[in-house]
Amino acid sequence: MTKVAIVGVGAISGIYMKNITEVFREVDIVGLCDIIPQRTQKGATFIKEQQDKGFCCANPKMYKDMHEAINDHEVDVILNLTRPDEHYEVTKAALLGGKHVYTEKPMAVDVDEATELIKIANEKGLKIGGAPDTFLGAGIQTVRKLIDAGMIGDVVGADCAMVCRGHETWHPDPEFFYKRGGGPMLDMGPYYVTALCNLLGEAKAVMGMTKKSFDTRLITSEPHFGEIINVDVDTHLTGCIEFTSGAIAQIITTFDAHYTSQARFEVYGTQGTIVVPDPNTFGGPILLFRPEDYVPNKIDPGLLDRPDSISFYGGYRNIPLMFRYRENSRALGLADMCKGIETNRDFRANSDLTLHVLEILTSFGKSSEAKRQIDLVTKFKRSAPMEQIGMPGILD
Repeated sequence: MTKVAIVGVGAISGIYMKNITEVFREVDIVGLCDIIPQRTQKGATFIKEQQDKGFCCANPKMYKDMHEAINDHEVDVILNLTRPDEHYEVTKAALLGGKHVYTEKPMAVDVDEATELIKIANEKGLKIGGAPDTFLGAGIQTVRKLIDAGMIGDVVGADCAMVCRGHETWHPDPEFFYKRGGGPMLDMGPYYVTALCNLLGEAKAVMGMTKKSFDTRLITSEPHFGEIINVDVDTHLTGCIEFTSGAIAQIITTFDAHYTSQARFEVYGTQGTIVVPDPNTFGGPILLFRPEDYVPNKIDPGLLDRPDSISFYGGYRNIPLMFRYRENSRALGLADMCKGIETNRDFRANSDLTLHVLEILTSFGKSSEAKRQIDLVTKFKRSAPMEQIGMPGILD
């Protein structure tokens, strides 16, 4: 059983604690800490409620600060759930204290910081893993199986879009999304780019154009209703990723548009198209279209009348999910990392992947500023696909 201490008991911590206590049987929460003591207490209360429901979990320690958690000899892994611009500092302190680290995305806000963290980890024989782990869920893993089996032939390219009007209408503390380490590409882009790398492999170059559409944002969610945020980062980013395989993906992430559907993700091959599930989720649906699915048209299909009653994806086939973890399974990547540490095997949400994704994400802005293509330096090799063995909550 791998012992984990959580640093940062904010909004995302709830689903981690729920899944660690209910689903993943080889990870145990030892303790909690947050710079706001009331959050630490709230987390401890939640775990006590889980005990009362019959789930097997220990009473967590409530550390006064992260240093007390790092210095706890019982702790194997620090689960870093702090804000993005704090990830580097917390992870570095944990590594220097001799702890493995699993961090929320991104690993750091720039490649230099992330590279330094990996160097420290390697020197100390420690591991860094990181979110997102949604690519390990039933949806993306099923898509990978289809692509690897040649169901759409050779991959030509992909099209990804994360379109929304920002987080200030619903998030209880949205300001950090518009500060260093925030913005739609570093916040939501990791889901799309991590999935792309898992499906298509290593990328080699990026081109991008970016902008900031609004200098300020009005918060309409509680408890900061009516407050104004000064926007420090670009909030509309778009560009292309060239993969070593020759495939080209285009991606857009924006906090600036009114839209009814946040996610779009399609992969195009020489023998078909796959509609990929929202990569911010673990499940489906998955749609497949192949040449035999065509309905002959006598006129240009672009000229056909498409009333609202006709599905945009009419003629596509639903593909059943072939793997476990189709519900919100955050902490799956942590559990996989812990199993890797315990058994001395590779784990999937590893630092090579998170560093490669971070370089891609940060290269859109660099390309826009330099008005040229950015050739990538980091290397990445796809990890093994998930295996369907044993019982739920016990990984291969």
